[in-house]
Amino acid sequence: MPESRRVALLARPGEACERLRVALREAGAELVFEADPSQLADAGVLAAAAPQAVLVALDPVVEDALDRLDAVLGDPAIEVIYDEAELAARREGWDAARWVRHLAAKLYGHGNVLPPAADTAPAEGEAEAWAPPAPTPAGAELAPAAPAFAGLALTDDINALDFDEAAAAPVVTEVPAASGRFARDLAELEQRIAALELEEGPPPPPVAHGPDTVRGAVLVFGGIGGPDAIRQLLSAVPADFPRPLLVSQRLDGGRYDRLVQQMARASALPVQLAEVGAVVQRGQVYVVPPELGVEATGEGLRFVAGGDLLAGLPPSDSAIVMLSGADPAQVEPALRHASRGALILGQTPEGCYDPAAPAELIARGGQAATPSDLVGLLRQRWPA
Repeated sequence: MPESRRVALLARPGEACERLRVALREAGAELVFEADPSQLADAGVLAAAAPQAVLVALDPVVEDALDRLDAVLGDPAIEVIYDEAELAARREGWDAARWVRHLAAKLYGHGNVLPPAADTAPAEGEAEAWAPPAPTPAGAELAPAAPAFAGLALTDDINALDFDEAAAAPVVTEVPAASGRFARDLAELEQRIAALELEEGPPPPPVAHGPDTVRGAVLVFGGIGGPDAIRQLLSAVPADFPRPLLVSQRLDGGRYDRLVQQMARASALPVQLAEVGAVVQRGQVYVVPPELGVEATGEGLRFVAGGDLLAGLPPSDSAIVMLSGADPAQVEPALRHASRGALILGQTPEGCYDPAAPAELIARGGQAATPSDLVGLLRQRWPA
């Protein structure tokens, strides 16, 4: 068992504060300081408690008070974890247990994020590690394959999908030798394929001056668990990064202006709210509400009302990053961009609060890394 981490809780009195206090205790943390940020005159008292991590329950009043605490919250040696007070106040049951795991993973740096589903949990302790079955001997009759979704706990809530890493499908390392009629059919098929004359398709059209020549951007998708991952990513992006970053973060309350304030504290790049008609500038971070998209113009990318954010990106000079809580419906369009040159990246599922989209993206060829390490892959694509 790792040594307890010293944690400070910043939250206004109420249900959210009480539930986060309980979550910290269940996660094994030592609560060394608790206060309403709006009542703290400066960061001195908080710093005197010497916390190793700070958990902040965000609401509009707390948001306005955090500037006075930048001396502590901006300290790179202190882990700062943000949670929406409104969400914390109504988190119950399985979702509350999942949050405790997520919190413990943040505090202690492990990937054990998701609790076992209620119907599949063992009688006591954690689930045992899954071991793949022995390879099927050559010529033996194959048993029916395990269901493709054996690692999911069925639920009506898409945000509560339980991806059990222990139930992941094994990697096939050896294929049994084919025999009998199957072997003959396979050999015949191989001969027919070898005899085919592959027609060379027409060459791609020359790149014309227009949308395809417009410089692209890094599009970051997030949802539940995403704000924290986005903070980690932005904190690692250098001030000379040569492309804009477009942040598409699903929020229940829709307070994207507050998200701008939160991200500005973590980012070396300027952060602003996207507006209709504004031209996207390099070296900027834009928080993009869901009703906006982009289109390529002679001046570059421009924000438009009702457009498609992903479809408007020039694929050959763009990157798509899927973090915790991203919409799985965006995976297929992202892969189409990848076929035209886009860089496709996903957050490692072990650190995700909701890994559905990143896991699917990675399974289909996207590169995976922690949010801060994803920046290194972006820098390889666009050296400063």
